[in-house]
Amino acid sequence: MESQTVKWKHYFLYLAFIYAILYFLHTNLLLNNRPIRIKKWPHLPLRFRHDGTFKILQVADMHFGSGLLSRCRDVLPSHFHYCSDLNTTRFLKTMIQLEKPDFVAFTGDNIFGPSTTDAAESLLRAFGPVMESGIPWAAVLGNHDQESSMTREELMSFISLMDYSLSQTNPPSKDINNVKRGMFLDIDGFGNYNLSVYGAPGSHLANSSVLNLFFLDSGDRETVQGVRTYGWIKESQLNWLRSASQELQVQNQEVKYVIKTQPVDASAALAFFHIPIPEVRQLYYQKFVGRFGEGVACSSVNSGVLKTLVSIKDVKAVFIGHDHTNDFCGNLEGIWFCYGGGFGYHGYGRIGLARRARVILAELRKGDKEWMGVERIKTWKRLDDENLSKIDEQVLWELSPSR
Repeated sequence: MESQTVKWKHYFLYLAFIYAILYFLHTNLLLNNRPIRIKKWPHLPLRFRHDGTFKILQVADMHFGSGLLSRCRDVLPSHFHYCSDLNTTRFLKTMIQLEKPDFVAFTGDNIFGPSTTDAAESLLRAFGPVMESGIPWAAVLGNHDQESSMTREELMSFISLMDYSLSQTNPPSKDINNVKRGMFLDIDGFGNYNLSVYGAPGSHLANSSVLNLFFLDSGDRETVQGVRTYGWIKESQLNWLRSASQELQVQNQEVKYVIKTQPVDASAALAFFHIPIPEVRQLYYQKFVGRFGEGVACSSVNSGVLKTLVSIKDVKAVFIGHDHTNDFCGNLEGIWFCYGGGFGYHGYGRIGLARRARVILAELRKGDKEWMGVERIKTWKRLDDENLSKIDEQVLWELSPSR
């Protein structure tokens, strides 16, 4: 009888222990009586539409601060008292509704660190419209994002965990001796990664990458020989870019081998980063499309980005930010460099000059019976004026007719 009593005591103690664990989990995994929510993921992989198109909205320099408290800069005096970060939010919502992009690329200075004491809150509000839309998106950092309460690594980690974000802190590494939390150790910066866009549904390229999107961290501020300058893309990042490009091109060759009866076009690629490279200054003396409204603010260090892009051969265009009143596209050694133009109202601009966004459209080549690889890349800009004017439409790259 005594043994049976002991068993019952153990049984009740065990139940009490289980109840205590459940109570602890319940009280600690709830925040204001709401369970912790898991990140929402977009439908993957990224792919071209049934009509053979893939549209990207580039948002450059939102400079989001603290919402209603962050006043606009360089707007008409009559607009100033009614203008804030909320104008930036409205413009982003409008662009998403109007252009219906398949993907949104944020090219740095997403928030303006000095104008917010809570970087996480500012990021949530800045990216709020694209998260609400459910459209996949990705971002790189500029030189102002980290000037608040989070480091650049913390910022990219946080951005990568946001709803529908495809951003990565750094690319995955296959070398077990060079891995920390699944990422490259020997690479500078935070926000170097590649996203693949697959062929149209139902085509023989439906499971193959036909367009690659490279994202690079161009840094913030550096000191060179005692002189302050802007950051630049380092050799370790260029090494990764070469390696990633080569691997993707090998995959493309494997597709050609498997599909012997169908010609397969080489994969095209686009690149996105914040700070322009020094060679962009040369475009002032060459033919360009758009507005060259200010001097190119770049690093004093030329790290060989253009030389690398030319050598890997797949990057057709690069999309940058940083200089808000520049929105032009110009060609350097066969590669187009395009500014997004100032998007955000809390960032500097020019009185009377409308804020703007860039749209990029990739189009597939139509084969005898189905869609093939990328045939054409076009771009245009939208102004935040009464008519949401569409300006400077141009073809950046087109597949050679001989293919």
